[in-house]
Amino acid sequence: LEVMPALGKVDAVVTDPPYGIKQDKGFSGAGGFSKPVARREYKGGWDGERPSVDTIHNIIDMAEIHIIWGGQFFADMLSAQGRWLFWDKCMTMPTYGDGELAWTSLAGNSVKQFTYNGNGMQAKEKGRVHPTQKPVALMEWCFGFLPDAETILDPFMGSGTTLVACAKLGRKGIGIE
Repeated sequence: LEVMPALGKVDAVVTDPPYGIKQDKGFSGAGGFSKPVARREYKGGWDGERPSVDTIHNIIDMAEIHIIWGGQFFADMLSAQGRWLFWDKCMTMPTYGDGELAWTSLAGNSVKQFTYNGNGMQAKEKGRVHPTQKPVALMEWCFGFLPDAETILDPFMGSGTTLVACAKLGRKGIGIE
């Protein structure tokens, strides 16, 4: 909230805010686990609360085009839109979910699916540094929906995969964490 007003408008926002589902200390009952499974990379504090309504609205004001992962957790703060993105994770191990949803302000009303295993034993990308890190390939796929977006903002940068995808595709990326 402090940094974004100084930036001015950007071409697009692509981000993955904390969902506020309080899974930062592990999960139980999911994927066959009966007791909490701790995340080795982080010791909590990354998913305790979701962003405020003001934060979400300020993010929306930053651009005309948006892709917000975990959009179902912010549906009460976002306008009804027809184009959702779905990442099929091809999960081979217990996880929080078999896939993830992104709310968008993209034109159209069809759901688009990306199939990519970015986690577990069959992962195409190894060495994650954050429990909810998105694969670079997923971010590159998202940018395919933003052909004219030169400057992309990620106000919840996390491990920086959005910015890595920007660099790989010759886009300008701004990250805030």
